Formats: sequence, structure tokens, C-alpha cells
Amino acid sequence: MVPYSDFFYFYVLAFILSPAILLGLLGKQIKYYGIFATIVTFALIYTKKNEIIFLASFFATQVFLAYSFLAINKYRRSWIILWVYIVLSIAPLFICKFSPLLHLANIGFLGISYLTFKSVEIIISIYDKRIKSLNLIDYIYFLFFFPTVTSGPINRYKSFFEDTHRSLSRKEYIEILGEGIWKLMLGVAYKFIFAVLINQYIIEKVEKSQYFFDHIKYMYGYSFYLFFDFAGYSLIAIGVSYILGIITPDNFNMPFLSRDLKDFWNRWHMSLSFWFRDYIFNKFVMFALKKQIFRNKLSVSSVGYLITMTTMGVWHGPHLRYIVYGLYHGVLLSINDLVMHTNWYKNNSNKELFPYMSSFLTFNLVCFGFLIFSGHLF
Repeated sequence: MVPYSDFFYFYVLAFILSPAILLGLLGKQIKYYGIFATIVTFALIYTKKNEIIFLASFFATQVFLAYSFLAINKYRRSWIILWVYIVLSIAPLFICKFSPLLHLANIGFLGISYLTFKSVEIIISIYDKRIKSLNLIDYIYFLFFFPTVTSGPINRYKSFFEDTHRSLSRKEYIEILGEGIWKLMLGVAYKFIFAVLINQYIIEKVEKSQYFFDHIKYMYGYSFYLFFDFAGYSLIAIGVSYILGIITPDNFNMPFLSRDLKDFWNRWHMSLSFWFRDYIFNKFVMFALKKQIFRNKLSVSSVGYLITMTTMGVWHGPHLRYIVYGLYHGVLLSINDLVMHTNWYKNNSNKELFPYMSSFLTFNLVCFGFLIFSGHLF
């Protein structure tokens, strides 16, 4: 059973969520029922033997890494040890992503990418002293929280922990429940109406065409399809999270109205882009400035963008289109930073038409990037 993919899953979901709604309306804590619901849902999603074995191995590995690093970090705080643990934490994901190139079959399980993001965040947070102790039940619930396990959004441990331990009154829960149901319904409309119609009447009609203008149609059609499909999924997952009392962060904020490329990545798949920003870009910039590797901040940020976005591209998979897509956005973000520091930008950015022209250019650059991402050009 694939989450949020068909009517049957939503039927099961309604059955699973009903007790949670009842508990919330009675003013009771939902946390322990949420853990039970996660176990039940996992049993329905992961049914193949190889998948279960890999999932169990992943779980055991991540728990061992988190608790052993927590013990080590109390006595010896070393960035070398940190990197060893990060590499070990992402090793299962690396095996999963590159198994086709290694001619390995049936390696990995659905959602391993997003579980790995959470695992790495725990390791880094322990190193930064933001996490000084771990309750095993809280850690497991955070790692495997079922509404977001397959494709996000990515919650942070601190906010998740606070939500699970917060006592909601009946009135507070009703407000969260109403917002959750609205997000869920909007997500269903996005994913199963708008995305389906775009795919049926635009993408499928021009997918194999060789005419130039059909490629243009495909580029814009695919861009909007990707938005409605992924934003729809995210809204559904967020809505389900709200029903369970967890305020999972929003993932999209009108990204096609972005003023520039930096603004776009502050609006598109926000939980992922913020994760890469906080744990790759910012960490690299701080390290490079501290070690004085580059002469100026613009050089540091440019290299940081290239590293961050290329990593994001490779994370999608070991395919040329993903790597090119990452490099494309890394270059664009670097150019974006350079342009914003020019006198031309400072002299023109306050003019009346500038925001509209900038948004139009950004929109088209983004759509071309999605054309690369789609594999239509390769």
C-alpha cells in the first residue's frame, strides 16, 4: 500500500484517524495513540521481506548511532567523529540510491531519504549541544511519524518534541483539527484534480512530440504538474499531522511568484531547502570563513550554493538530469547573489516594473530547471 495514492488508503486513513480525533475532542493526549497508529500504518505499507529487513536494519543502525554519539559527545566533542557518524548515518541511503549502479536489487524502502534527514539532524543537534538527552520512545516516534515518512515535509526534533508533549484543550484541538481537515481537502484537490488534469491534457499529449512549441508546453505543464502533485501530497501529510496534534511545517508558499532564485528556494519544498540551508550551506560558509579559505563572502556563498545544490541533485538519484539540475540551480543562485551586489541592481530594484520583470524571469528559469529535472531533455 502506497501512502496517499488511492481511495483505499484514504479509507484506511479515516479509520486510523478516528480514535485520534475522539481523543483530541476529549482533551486527551494523542501521542501514544499516534505511536500505535504509526506501527499499524507501517505494517500496512511495508510488507515485502527485503523491505522489512532493510527497514529494521536502518532502525537499529540509527538508534545505535544516535545513542553512542550522545555518549561520546559528552566527553569528547570532535568534528572528525561527527563526520564519521554522519557518513555512517547516510550510508544506508547511499546504498539505496546507488544500488542500481552497483547491480543490487530490492535494496532500501519507501521513505528512506526523509528518515535519513531526521537521523542526520539528530546527530548534528547532539554535536551542537541542542540535544543533550534522548528518550527512546520520543526518538522513534519522531523518526517514523507515519504521515510524513515517505515524502516529508521534514519536521525538526525540537518542534516535534514540543508538540508531542503539549497538552491541548478541546478548544485548541478543534482549531487545529479544522485547519488540518482544510489542508487535507485542499491537498486532495491539488493532487487528484489539478495534477491529474494537467498530466492528462497537457503532459501526455505532448510528451513524445518533437515540435519546439510542444517542448515549451511540456516545460510549463510539467512545472505546474510537479507543483500541484507535490504540494498536494505535502498538504495532505500536513493535514494528517495536524489531526494527530503535530504542527508539521508548511512546504510550499506560492513559489511561482518568487522575486528571485533565493526567494524561490524560500518558498519551494521549504522543509527540504531549509534543511540543506541549515546543515550544508550554513555549515560550509561558517567553516570556510573561519578557516579563511576564500578572500570574500561572495566567493564563499557561491561555492556553498554549488556544493549545496549539487548535493541536493545527487540526493534525488545518480542520474545525469538530477546532477545537472542541481548544478543549474547552484550556478543560478551564485549569479543571483552577484547581481544583487551590483550597482545596476541597487539602482533599478526600486523601480515600479522591476519586481514583475524579476518574477517573470525567475518563473521561466525555474520552469526550465524543472524541464531538466523531468528528464525530457535527456
